[in-house]
Amino acid sequence: MRKYLPPVLLFALFETIAISLWLAKDNLFYLLNFTYIGGCVAVGLALFINGKNYARRFAQLAVGSYMLVYLGLICQENMQIEGFWYYLFLGVFEAAVIHYVVAKIFGPLVFGRGWCGYACWTAMVLDFLPYKRPQKPRRKIGFIRYIAFALSLGAVAGLFLIKAANLEQVMFWLFIAGNLLYYAVGIALAFALKDNRAFCKYICPITVFLKPMSYYSLLRVHCHEERCVQCGKCLRVCPMDVEVNQESRRRKNGTECILCYECVKACPVKALR
Repeated sequence: MRKYLPPVLLFALFETIAISLWLAKDNLFYLLNFTYIGGCVAVGLALFINGKNYARRFAQLAVGSYMLVYLGLICQENMQIEGFWYYLFLGVFEAAVIHYVVAKIFGPLVFGRGWCGYACWTAMVLDFLPYKRPQKPRRKIGFIRYIAFALSLGAVAGLFLIKAANLEQVMFWLFIAGNLLYYAVGIALAFALKDNRAFCKYICPITVFLKPMSYYSLLRVHCHEERCVQCGKCLRVCPMDVEVNQESRRRKNGTECILCYECVKACPVKALR
């Protein structure tokens, strides 16, 4: 049973967050929300431990669809970065602010870029495209993410400055428009660069939060360099171009790892874990 300790601990972490927010906010929704998300991710991890190829996709679809359809479209909560700025400017610790604090600001200290691999509703769609393994070398255009980050902040700040009417409704339609734009740009980039994750590497503004914290992540792929035979198979299957055959946290693109564990499955000498 020791092999199931990681998913149990991960679920316990989410359940602690769920209970804490339920009691602090006196709102049962937070208990149900984080229990569901933690349960889906824990089940996905348990399935991976049992060698199921669909493990990560299960968690990705279960969590991503829930957040996009239920929270976003039905509950009309803007869970994109614009929603985070919106609630932050209102001074309200609700919805997107809580989501960002847990999943994208402090959460990466524990599970790195796990959000990108197991829960993101944008990547959930992009991962259906045919270029799961990058076909071309990584480009030096990652600065675009900072422009997107600034634009998202500027757009919401502008709405507050002009005192836009029906701002809550505006944010909902901004959520719709933003997602359509993300999908369109993500799909176009994937086919243009032959890389499903091109949007994640070059455009996604959320990575501005994720990258610095992911450097210190407790959960990461480790490499036993003394076992490594430098065959390069792990490098060829990594969707994020991480130099995973190095143990150092300073390895190339180390903060980009989405914990998909394709490298672990590809390693012929079990040097990765």
